[in-house]
Amino acid sequence: MQARLTMATPFSLSAAFRSLSIATPKRAFSTTLATQSNKTLPEHIPAYPHGPRQWYKQADTGLYGGAMIRFGNKISDGRNEGKTRRSWKPNVRRKKLWSDALGEHLFIKVTRRALRTIQKEGGLDKYLISDRPARIRELGVFGWELRWKVMQSPAMQEKFQKQRQQLGLPDHPSFEEWMKGKEDEVEARIQERLSIKSITKPRAKGLGDPQRLAMLAGSDPRNNASENVQPEESTGGPMEDYETQPQEERADSISR
Repeated sequence: MQARLTMATPFSLSAAFRSLSIATPKRAFSTTLATQSNKTLPEHIPAYPHGPRQWYKQADTGLYGGAMIRFGNKISDGRNEGKTRRSWKPNVRRKKLWSDALGEHLFIKVTRRALRTIQKEGGLDKYLISDRPARIRELGVFGWELRWKVMQSPAMQEKFQKQRQQLGLPDHPSFEEWMKGKEDEVEARIQERLSIKSITKPRAKGLGDPQRLAMLAGSDPRNNASENVQPEESTGGPMEDYETQPQEERADSISR
């Protein structure tokens, strides 16, 4: 009996508290919403004027042409007559499109409607560089980034240079030249504001302050305007005639 009690006792203190735990038990669910990250552009790319999509955010991962999920009713006239809610999702495909400016195939997500527009425009590059407001809106963040890459390619820059020469326009300055011109302009404005030579320039010898000399001579130039003003002629109204009468005549007129 004593041997059985000896075998039942724990061999160490850790073994005795092995079943206990001081850690907080994990919950099988979480009340925190899943983080939704919007697609952001790199810092060297201009900001997209319309911003990321607020609804159907997966449209910022391809050329969706402004398509979204549509909701409506399914009308049945048969045995189950009535309306049933349903939705229509965009027809998205993964296509390999050729870019002349980049010189490579691009494997992107594109809707059937956007693909038809690309074919009508004559290629992916012409679809992207169109400057119509409706086209800029339907490009989205993904299309805007792809448009910037196409316009910055050497082939497209050479095409733009030829168009400037045909139109007789000056060459587009580089970023360094533009920055240097702006810095020179700002420096010139600062020097113009700090220059006080014209204000502090000394008068020639023998010449005093013209305003002070005029006051000493008895003709203050500030009073010239008031001196040149002549009094208006009286119109001879009844009130003015009454005021110019002597006091005795005023009393007689009042008594009458």
